[in-house]
Amino acid sequence: MVGVAARSPFAKGRRMKLPLEIVFRNVNRTPEVEERIRAKAGKLDRMFDRITGCRVVVESPHKKQAKGHTYHVTVEVKVPSETIVVNRDPQNHDHEDLGIALRDAFAAAQRRLRSYSRKRNASTSHSGMRISEVLAT
Repeated sequence: MVGVAARSPFAKGRRMKLPLEIVFRNVNRTPEVEERIRAKAGKLDRMFDRITGCRVVVESPHKKQAKGHTYHVTVEVKVPSETIVVNRDPQNHDHEDLGIALRDAFAAAQRRLRSYSRKRNASTSHSGMRISEVLAT
Protein backbone atom coordinates (compact mmCIF):
# COMPACT_ATOMS: atom_id res chain seq x y z
CA MET A 1 0.00 0.00 0.00
CA VAL A 2 1.30 3.43 -0.82
CA GLY A 3 1.01 6.37 1.56
CA VAL A 4 -1.39 4.75 4.04
CA ALA A 5 -1.35 6.09 7.62
CA ALA A 6 -2.67 4.55 10.83
CA ARG A 7 -3.21 5.82 14.36
CA SER A 8 -3.34 3.07 16.92
CA PRO A 9 -3.14 2.22 20.61
CA PHE A 10 -0.07 0.83 22.32
CA ALA A 11 0.42 -2.92 22.25
CA LYS A 12 -0.64 -4.84 25.37
CA GLY A 13 -3.90 -2.91 25.59
CA ARG A 14 -2.50 0.33 27.07
CA ARG A 15 -3.24 3.61 25.34
CA MET A 16 -0.22 5.55 24.24
CA LYS A 17 -0.04 9.11 25.41
CA LEU A 18 1.32 10.17 22.05
CA PRO A 19 -0.50 10.13 18.73
CA LEU A 20 1.24 7.67 16.44
CA GLU A 21 1.13 7.90 12.67
CA ILE A 22 2.55 5.03 10.60
CA VAL A 23 3.07 5.49 6.86
CA PHE A 24 4.08 2.76 4.40
CA ARG A 25 5.44 3.64 0.95
CA ASN A 26 6.15 0.84 -1.53
CA VAL A 27 6.03 -1.61 1.41
CA ASN A 28 3.23 -4.01 2.25
CA ARG A 29 1.51 -3.22 5.53
CA THR A 30 1.43 -6.21 7.88
CA PRO A 31 0.03 -6.47 11.42
CA GLU A 32 3.41 -7.77 12.65
CA VAL A 33 5.33 -4.74 11.37
CA GLU A 34 2.68 -2.35 12.73
CA GLU A 35 2.82 -4.05 16.12
CA ARG A 36 6.61 -3.83 16.20
CA ILE A 37 6.47 -0.11 15.38
CA ARG A 38 3.79 0.47 18.05
CA ALA A 39 5.93 -1.31 20.65
CA LYS A 40 9.05 0.69 19.76
CA ALA A 41 7.12 3.98 19.75
CA GLY A 42 5.62 3.02 23.11
CA LYS A 43 9.12 2.56 24.47
CA LEU A 44 9.99 6.10 23.36
CA ASP A 45 6.80 7.32 25.00
CA ARG A 46 7.72 5.67 28.31
CA MET A 47 11.27 7.01 28.08
CA PHE A 48 10.24 10.67 27.77
CA ASP A 49 6.78 11.77 28.84
CA ARG A 50 6.70 15.11 27.01
CA ILE A 51 6.44 13.68 23.49
CA THR A 52 3.51 15.26 21.67
CA GLY A 53 3.54 13.11 18.54
CA CYS A 54 5.38 10.44 16.59
CA ARG A 55 5.41 9.71 12.86
CA VAL A 56 7.11 6.68 11.35
CA VAL A 57 7.63 6.32 7.60
CA VAL A 58 8.69 2.93 6.25
CA GLU A 59 9.62 2.95 2.61
CA SER A 60 11.43 0.97 0.00
CA PRO A 61 13.12 2.72 -2.92
CA HIS A 62 11.97 1.87 -6.39
CA LYS A 63 13.02 -1.59 -7.49
CA LYS A 64 15.04 -0.24 -10.41
CA GLN A 65 18.02 0.50 -8.17
CA ALA A 66 20.94 -1.89 -8.56
CA LYS A 67 21.97 -2.02 -4.90
CA GLY A 68 19.24 -4.40 -3.81
CA HIS A 69 15.97 -4.15 -1.91
CA THR A 70 16.67 -1.98 1.15
CA TYR A 71 14.30 -0.25 3.58
CA HIS A 72 14.42 3.38 4.60
CA VAL A 73 12.86 4.22 7.99
CA THR A 74 12.23 7.77 9.18
CA VAL A 75 11.15 8.46 12.76
CA GLU A 76 9.89 11.94 13.62
CA VAL A 77 9.35 12.62 17.31
CA LYS A 78 7.64 15.87 18.24
CA VAL A 79 8.74 17.32 21.59
CA PRO A 80 8.23 20.80 23.05
CA SER A 81 9.84 23.41 20.80
CA GLU A 82 11.47 20.85 18.49
CA THR A 83 10.97 17.90 16.15
CA ILE A 84 13.59 15.17 16.35
CA VAL A 85 14.02 13.53 12.94
CA VAL A 86 15.98 10.33 12.41
CA ASN A 87 16.60 8.95 8.92
CA ARG A 88 18.28 5.58 8.55
CA ASP A 89 20.28 5.49 5.32
CA PRO A 90 19.20 2.68 2.98
CA GLN A 91 22.76 2.35 1.64
CA ASN A 92 23.48 0.06 4.61
CA HIS A 93 22.99 -3.49 3.27
CA ASP A 94 21.87 -4.64 6.73
CA HIS A 95 18.71 -2.68 5.97
CA GLU A 96 17.63 -5.32 3.49
CA ASP A 97 15.93 -6.74 6.60
CA LEU A 98 13.04 -4.52 7.73
CA GLY A 99 13.46 -5.58 11.35
CA ILE A 100 17.07 -4.36 11.40
CA ALA A 101 16.12 -1.08 9.70
CA LEU A 102 13.42 -0.49 12.35
CA ARG A 103 15.78 -1.42 15.19
CA ASP A 104 18.47 0.97 13.97
CA ALA A 105 16.04 3.85 13.40
CA PHE A 106 14.42 3.56 16.83
CA ALA A 107 17.78 3.10 18.58
CA ALA A 108 18.97 6.34 16.98
CA ALA A 109 15.70 8.05 17.99
CA GLN A 110 16.25 6.89 21.59
CA ARG A 111 19.77 8.34 21.60
CA ARG A 112 18.56 11.66 20.19
CA LEU A 113 15.68 11.78 22.69
CA ARG A 114 18.06 11.09 25.60
CA SER A 115 20.34 13.86 24.37
CA TYR A 116 17.39 16.26 24.06
CA SER A 117 16.21 15.33 27.55
CA ARG A 118 19.66 15.91 29.06
CA LYS A 119 19.99 19.32 27.37
CA ARG A 120 16.51 20.32 28.45
CA ASN A 121 17.14 19.29 32.06
CA ALA A 122 20.68 20.66 32.28
CA SER A 123 19.53 23.54 34.50
CA THR A 124 18.02 21.14 37.06
CA SER A 125 20.53 18.32 36.83
CA HIS A 126 23.13 20.07 39.00
CA SER A 127 25.81 19.08 36.52
CA GLY A 128 29.08 20.84 37.12
CA MET A 129 28.25 21.56 40.75
CA ARG A 130 30.13 20.36 43.80
CA ILE A 131 28.28 17.96 46.09
CA SER A 132 28.22 20.56 48.88
CA GLU A 133 26.45 22.99 46.52
CA VAL A 134 23.85 20.39 45.55
CA LEU A 135 23.16 19.49 49.19
CA ALA A 136 22.81 23.17 50.10
CA THR A 137 20.04 23.71 47.50
